Amino acid sequence: MNEKTTAELEKLRDLIDGVDQQLLHLLHKRLELVAQVGAVKHKAGLPIYAPEREAAMLAKRRSEAEALGIQPQLIEDVLRRLMRESYLNEKDVGFKQVKEDLGKIVIVGGKGLLGQLFAQMFSLSGYDVRILDKDDWHQAQTLFDGAGLVLVTVPIAITCELIRQQLTRLPANCILADLTSIKAEPLSAMLEAHAGPVVGLHPMFGPDVGSFAKQVVVVCHGRQPETYQWLLEQIKIWGARLVEAKAAKHDKAMQLVQAMRHFSTFVYGLNLCREQADMQSLLQFSSPIYRLELAMVGRLFAQSPELYADIIFAQKDSLKAISDYLANYAEALTVLESGDRQEFVRRFQEVAQWFGELAPQFQHESRAMLQSVNDLKSH
Repeated sequence: MNEKTTAELEKLRDLIDGVDQQLLHLLHKRLELVAQVGAVKHKAGLPIYAPEREAAMLAKRRSEAEALGIQPQLIEDVLRRLMRESYLNEKDVGFKQVKEDLGKIVIVGGKGLLGQLFAQMFSLSGYDVRILDKDDWHQAQTLFDGAGLVLVTVPIAITCELIRQQLTRLPANCILADLTSIKAEPLSAMLEAHAGPVVGLHPMFGPDVGSFAKQVVVVCHGRQPETYQWLLEQIKIWGARLVEAKAAKHDKAMQLVQAMRHFSTFVYGLNLCREQADMQSLLQFSSPIYRLELAMVGRLFAQSPELYADIIFAQKDSLKAISDYLANYAEALTVLESGDRQEFVRRFQEVAQWFGELAPQFQHESRAMLQSVNDLKSH
């Protein structure tokens, strides 16, 4: 590279650095404005996530970008990342308290990660939150006295036994709720143990989320739903979307959404381990989609084995779903062993037809994720 080219590049890079600094100042200003929005929402009790406003804003920015000759997806990617940061910042100003005369909230298992997350959210909303963990049962009755909500978040394997043995003497008007990922048995146990209001909740996310914005919480009604409407409203203010479901239907879905998926991921990781796969080579030669798959496998094994054992073993019916998966795998393997390429194509088309319009939709959605994964790769 000659001196003239070097000087020209340095000049252009200096100009780019100047633009980047302007962008930083603009980003800082935008985040300051978002903080003001959060304060207004806090006073008014509005959810931090407004899907209609977000969709309209993104559509307008995409149109404006296109008019400037900028790829619409670029501005959408930038804004979505900014909005994610904004939701985190909005949380810091707190939330409106929906039920001001509730009394105490007691979180059973509140020292666990999910318990800590909900304790934080209730505290940010101004509630009096108390923690009851495994070493605190000697003061349980004192904690329960005057409680308006008792929230159970303990390992699935001990949830029902704990409810039946320890939660039978709650105040009459106290709401009893749980956060387990299965619902039928815990809901039945709560209805049996407590004569007052009961509701089953399943947060469809892990404790490492930075914000409830755009997250889903499943609601399985138990008894006296009118008494816990404030709780559902509070969760919506935090930004989550509520999905109501019958407990049995929820658990049936969880056999596929959780048990079968986690088990197949476990087996895939087990196979990599037993094969002593060279992970560095796999990463070196991986496409973005395979790197994402490896990341999801690795994510599983970075977490608690007891947690995933509980999820997989909790429902006896999940064994059938996993067995059906194994049978379908074995059947597909016979097609491969037979060398019948056309039969493979036929079955592929059968599944594609079953997915219908969701297949191209998922292809579109995954494209942005794969681009992000590729951006994160380092050399």
